[in-house]
Amino acid sequence: MAAIPIITAPLVLAQGSFNPPETPFKPYQFTWHGFTITDGYQWLEDKNDPEVISWTRAQHDATSSYCEKNYSHIEGLREELTAYIDRDIRGPIRPVADRQFFTMRKKGEKQSKLYTILRGKEVMIFDPVRLDPEGKASISGISYTRDGGKAAVSVQFAGKEISTVYIIETRKGREVAKPIEGLRGFSWCRDENFAYITVGTKEMLEQQIPLRTYLHRIGDERNNDKFLIAPQDAKNSASYWDARYSDVTFISEGDFYSNTLRISRQGDANPLQIYSSDKYKASPNAIGDKIYIMTNHEAPNFKLMIAGVGNPEFENWREFYGEKETVLRDYAVAEKYIFIVDQKDVTRRLFRFDMDGNLVNEVELPEVGDISSVAYYRDSKMLLVSISSFFSPGKVYSLNEETLEWRIYYEQPSPIDTEGLEAKVVFYPSKDGTRVPMFIIHKKGIELDGTNPTLLYGYGGFNIGISVSYIGTTASFVKRGGVYAIAGIRGGNEYGEQWHLDGMMYKKQNTFDDFIAAAEYLIGENYTSRGKLAIRGGSNGGLLIGAVINQRPELFKAAISQVPLLDMIRYHKFLIARYWIPEYGDPETNPEDFSYILTYSPQHNIRKGINLPTTLVVAGENDTRVDPLHAKKFVAALQNNPGQINPVLLRMDFDSGHGSGKSTQQMVDELQFVMEFYMNELGMQ
Repeated sequence: MAAIPIITAPLVLAQGSFNPPETPFKPYQFTWHGFTITDGYQWLEDKNDPEVISWTRAQHDATSSYCEKNYSHIEGLREELTAYIDRDIRGPIRPVADRQFFTMRKKGEKQSKLYTILRGKEVMIFDPVRLDPEGKASISGISYTRDGGKAAVSVQFAGKEISTVYIIETRKGREVAKPIEGLRGFSWCRDENFAYITVGTKEMLEQQIPLRTYLHRIGDERNNDKFLIAPQDAKNSASYWDARYSDVTFISEGDFYSNTLRISRQGDANPLQIYSSDKYKASPNAIGDKIYIMTNHEAPNFKLMIAGVGNPEFENWREFYGEKETVLRDYAVAEKYIFIVDQKDVTRRLFRFDMDGNLVNEVELPEVGDISSVAYYRDSKMLLVSISSFFSPGKVYSLNEETLEWRIYYEQPSPIDTEGLEAKVVFYPSKDGTRVPMFIIHKKGIELDGTNPTLLYGYGGFNIGISVSYIGTTASFVKRGGVYAIAGIRGGNEYGEQWHLDGMMYKKQNTFDDFIAAAEYLIGENYTSRGKLAIRGGSNGGLLIGAVINQRPELFKAAISQVPLLDMIRYHKFLIARYWIPEYGDPETNPEDFSYILTYSPQHNIRKGINLPTTLVVAGENDTRVDPLHAKKFVAALQNNPGQINPVLLRMDFDSGHGSGKSTQQMVDELQFVMEFYMNELGMQ
């Protein structure tokens, strides 16, 4: 009989031993589709259990102690992170009718505040820190009335992504109504005495009760709210909203990737269904007497359709911009022209069309970069185009729709010097020969000798792809000799909906194969070697990391899995995860889904006696998207696995959730911890 391999990943050498608290294996068995699964760590799913609370704190403390004893602080790193994060950061001005608003966080402040400009003077009108002096309250959204006279400011607490909405008048910031608690969505009605509110309290999320939408009179008691709509299953969502520049109301209900769309005009008693699909999605916007619909209906690269408000049914839709070989990314309807953003490979381009759908010209950008967004602000007749690059913070330009004159509208200086860095896009073959794009950033003049410390990032899911964006704090790694690679793996949107479909459900393994092939490319082209390669991903990307370290543990020196999904057999039973059944499947009710998910679920593919790379798993205790139970169970199972020699570390943020809303101090602390972990592991002390 062949010996069981004990060590398959690079070992941690010359470091102190890691002694995490013991985790008891408490067998719990359940049988689905004829398979009996023994889960020894299901007890860790109850985060309110005192034993789980104690275990989690002890794990976190053990991680902190181990890292403090075994990893060096990177000289100057905290100062660089602080200089970038804790500085005056002012957002672009948002025009609303004849008013102007912006958010700003000044150096030393914990959170961003909301400002307006009155007679040339900047006036602060909302400060979330007054709600929590420790800085755990943050603005998560702002919705303005049509004239900008009032604003609904959504605030989340400790990263929970459940909002309390504060209604303020926007000259002095005075609250004009009772705060509205327990919301996941807010939209002003045409009659601005009312709003559509989507209710999703902590209790509803924990019990997976579908979100409910109500008509709420501003300032009224909540028990007077009028119920409007709720899906039957928590895997679906439903919403109401009034068009800002037309007299129509839209009602949408569906899952993550398909919907049924209804419309009503002012005074209509019965909404008219204009579209329905269990495969495709349609996203409408009404301006005057026309409805513009961006859809992937029988068009995986998307197309733009137009219908009249008077005859909005699907059979009356006509193509304005048909599907092309490139991917439709965005559009903006101005006064005389419609601007289209498409994507070819990983580069976005801007085109101008007349109102009849005829191409007028491609619009040359004012600088080298990529288009992040395009939007037309009808009240102020302003076309704004956001342009991003790897080496300077994103800028916003105004574009004259007739003369095509560009003017800088917004830019934010950065303390990071990126002069000595360069970026490129490469294409590499995956396991099945598919051509996959990847960005690579490094210092100019780098030697390809296989010794460069390298960080490979991936996501690969939910139709979210890679795009050019400012390197930001990762520059601290690259300027010290690191190589940063971002792989555009299947499951994203790099090549339209088909690229997404090829990395979801029964093709999820393609995502993992693409990422593994990216690592093999970096090694094969001598950017790095196995002992100098770390990988990182979060959320769905955390699942990616868990899967690939199980499948190819010898390929990586270190791994960072942040706010991850890891128990894919039970994932759908917690918080909002039923939304993701269209992406992964339903293992509980569908035997085919169960069988396929079981082939890759990180929690269920830990091989006895196999040593995985040193792994840091990061989670937020208040996460309302991905329950931190995934991180806890995976860490426990790996730590108890015979032959797991390299440390498997759990870092918990007890005052945050999935990542948003963190205070300045929290951002600096976590970034420093994670970066020092992988930089030390890659020999960058």
